[in-house]
Amino acid sequence: MPASPKPARPTACLALADGTLFYGRGFGATGETQAELVFNTAMTGYQEILTDPSYAGQVVTFTFPHIGNVGVNDEDDEASEPVAAGMVVRWDPTEPSNWRAAGRLDDWLARRGRIGIGDVDTRRLTRAIRQQGAPHVALAHDPEGRFDIARLVAAARAWPGLVGLDLAREVTCAQSYRWDEMRWAWPAGHRRREGPGYRVVAVDYGAKRNILRCLASAGCDVTVLPATATAQEVLALDPQGVFLSNGPGDPAATGEYAVPMIRGILEQSDLPLFGICLGHQMLALALGARTIKMNHGHHGANHPVKDLETGRVEITSMNHGFAVDSQTLPEGVIETHVSLFDGSNCGIRMADRPVFSVQYHPEASPGPQDSAYLFDRFAAAMAARA
Repeated sequence: MPASPKPARPTACLALADGTLFYGRGFGATGETQAELVFNTAMTGYQEILTDPSYAGQVVTFTFPHIGNVGVNDEDDEASEPVAAGMVVRWDPTEPSNWRAAGRLDDWLARRGRIGIGDVDTRRLTRAIRQQGAPHVALAHDPEGRFDIARLVAAARAWPGLVGLDLAREVTCAQSYRWDEMRWAWPAGHRRREGPGYRVVAVDYGAKRNILRCLASAGCDVTVLPATATAQEVLALDPQGVFLSNGPGDPAATGEYAVPMIRGILEQSDLPLFGICLGHQMLALALGARTIKMNHGHHGANHPVKDLETGRVEITSMNHGFAVDSQTLPEGVIETHVSLFDGSNCGIRMADRPVFSVQYHPEASPGPQDSAYLFDRFAAAMAARA
């Protein structure tokens, strides 16, 4: 498909809180949104990234230029709707070329109310984020190219930011449900798990579908509960294991209700417990550690993590703007993994119980599957207790 002619004037504007402006070509929905701006280095999986609930409150800059080239399809959504506030790309989305494509990215964004801006110098933007930290921004798309710049900058400055913000309540499920869909496999696609399995309660702080699929593929009979579930509600289901999901926002804010629940489970049972991303941070807070806001966070599918207990290095998928402060881990809690990019904490476990968590995403989607064995480790812990 030949490239569209360059418009006489920009049709989208990205305004940073410091007054820096990036103009480009708008696509997807029209309108305006405010959020934190992050960059993601993944070369695949833009649809999974935009529908990952962990991106609530964020506009995503994609450093890889070919975004939209494989289109979109219903199977690759990680949630029922896009959660990221918008996207920034180098080149405009092209006509899709992939046998699984069921539509175009720009049409998909328009239907789902999400704004995109293309023709932006994403290298310059990424450098600014790395040097100055994740900025607050306002993103606007107007086909006529009419922008009130002073108002956009003021809106970016007025956006409150993620610190102190509990977003898990906004993306969690409204009520409990069962999950039996397994990981995608050729040629059948997503099959359903059959027969008895380990009874697992998954607490949904913004769970990706592929995490639930990985649990089902590891032999788990999964019941998902809302983020605000209490320890009594979890234990009433007589689980053999408890899973704490990924999610967005400030872990300290979500911890106001999540930490008492986790402590209740640890005090009232000896169940295996496994956490990912925000679930990792929730577990750390429950055990007495603290979390900190990162400069620009980790967002991508190429992050090397070292397992301190085996010496093995795994390439992982990550998406987080807060981290566990390893200096605050209490006695009896062992740091198991660290980032080889900056040394930040990426995993913990209790010394005397089958309770562990990781900061990264072993379920990938998108990204490498080096750490998928962690789901089997969780299942093995439940088998050992049975």
